[in-house]
Amino acid sequence: MTETQVTWLTQDAYDRLKQELDELIANRPVIAAEINARREEGDLKENGGYHAAREEQGQQEARIRQLQELLRTAHVGTPPTSSDVAAPGMVLKIRYDDEDTETVLLGSREEGSHGDLQVISPNSPLGAALLGARVGESREYQLPDGGNMKVALVSAEPFRG
Repeated sequence: MTETQVTWLTQDAYDRLKQELDELIANRPVIAAEINARREEGDLKENGGYHAAREEQGQQEARIRQLQELLRTAHVGTPPTSSDVAAPGMVLKIRYDDEDTETVLLGSREEGSHGDLQVISPNSPLGAALLGARVGESREYQLPDGGNMKVALVSAEPFRG
């Protein structure tokens, strides 16, 4: 049994992704007509236009499925306005055991432009460990190799896209 991954989105991001999905679905007949037109050109083995249209259709259908699943599992909320607690939509400065620091966005890549910030999903081991942490608090999470890493929350500020 798989656990459903919830994705945190702002209302703006949800609306933008829903609009993209609606446009892709509305475009299905156009792609189908293109494939039919290319098919009628003759030999399919050497018909580059036909194969390109089929590939475009496959990519479009994959994106439709991705968006449908994302929107189905989305948690829509408002961006955080307060600081000092790690939550989706927050820019976190974190310090690892080895004293290295990193600034990351706790959220979804689907939110939009993040500049140079690395995005950490709240569903990832690091994101799950940080979720709800207060500034100054240390948490521990499991690394892919099975080891553990401590991380401390240095600061948490709302993302200002």
